[in-house]
Amino acid sequence: MGGLDAIAIKVVATDAAATGNLRPLLHEIRHALSRLLATGESSAIDLAGLPLAPGEERELLDFLGEGEIELKLDVLGPSIIRETRYAGVWLVMHRNLDNQLMAKFIEVTFAPEILKSPAAEVRLALERLQARLEPAGQP
Repeated sequence: MGGLDAIAIKVVATDAAATGNLRPLLHEIRHALSRLLATGESSAIDLAGLPLAPGEERELLDFLGEGEIELKLDVLGPSIIRETRYAGVWLVMHRNLDNQLMAKFIEVTFAPEILKSPAAEVRLALERLQARLEPAGQP
């Protein structure tokens, strides 16, 4: 064996391979949480759109931890909504019917948008409830 085949190559993962985006991302979450309290404005961070090195997303999720609430929805595929250990900071993941991850967000909000009932549906619910409560033949 000679030439390039004789050269031993060893790959070592180090923190130097990290993008350096984790700490700024955590500060972005902190600012979003502060803004939520000050103005009520919600924020969403698309994790799929961030340049994170292998392991950085896991480090982020470990840092945020798990809170008291985890919900599973099944609408065109499963969605998981998980509160982190920081109230108001949520991990939201959507999968398709083939269980492929379609979206992964950090939402900074009092309640994730997917859990809020649309006004039109609430209006229909009110109409249905009123119709069931009205005695037959009376307005």
